[in-house]
Amino acid sequence: MTALLGSDASIAAGDRLRRLTNTDSAALVALLAEDPIINCFPLSRVATSLAGNSATSFWGWFDGEGRLRSALYAGANLVPIATDRISRLAFADRLIRMSPRCSAVVGPRDEVLDLWSLLEPAWGIPRDVRCDQPLLVCSRIVRGVPRLPIRRATEADLPALLPACVAMFTEEIGVSPARAGTAASYEARVKELVAAERVFVHVIDGEIVFKAEIGSVAHGLCLLQGVWVRPECRGLGLGSAGTAAVVDLALRTVADVVSLYANRHNSAAISTYRSVGFSEHEVFATVLR
Repeated sequence: MTALLGSDASIAAGDRLRRLTNTDSAALVALLAEDPIINCFPLSRVATSLAGNSATSFWGWFDGEGRLRSALYAGANLVPIATDRISRLAFADRLIRMSPRCSAVVGPRDEVLDLWSLLEPAWGIPRDVRCDQPLLVCSRIVRGVPRLPIRRATEADLPALLPACVAMFTEEIGVSPARAGTAASYEARVKELVAAERVFVHVIDGEIVFKAEIGSVAHGLCLLQGVWVRPECRGLGLGSAGTAAVVDLALRTVADVVSLYANRHNSAAISTYRSVGFSEHEVFATVLR
């Protein structure tokens, strides 16, 4: 594959781009902390991803004086961090050479879409491009919003919880996480969240009718994910009441600010989140491979 930057520029870029290590942790955290709301997920991964035995990694782009200016998280997802056109060219050049296994590119819209435009000729047509995903934040629940009785899920809930999680994922992403080759890792992730007491449910007659998860926690922030209402129970206000209950609990016990992102075309979900007290902070995009 011909280098995106050209041979001479590619060599120069190689001197400014490298995999980050524990010695870069302070510089990386400082970069991420420039907008911790946007960077909640990568902030939560710094400690484990810079460990020498981690399968995931951060890559850094440095200026001529050796200062970290941009980064890229490379795990199950690719996440560009404070990138500009030049650093994205360098990251794309390296990614095309490495051909890492990742299922999506996620992050601020302009960065994601430009990075993907560089990767697509080598990586092929994506399965889906979601280019308008408001990143919403909430630090205070709107007064008068009902709270659904919720509790933290336990291991005993797994027989009912796992099908609910699979249903939510399939509905949102368009493929089942229980397909061959991914089922075990997905189930392990759900169990990990349950063990960490970060899955919340409302149960009626043994059936989970509402669930939500706190996926990432870092620097006084947390990222809400996996909000789901059983299809036959939709339209009854369970989504807003359940979300309000989870956010209320998170703000009291986990973080000062709760964030989430959703597709703007999902007007029902956006309306629900705004009714609880969320407002728009940024616009994300997701490219599904």
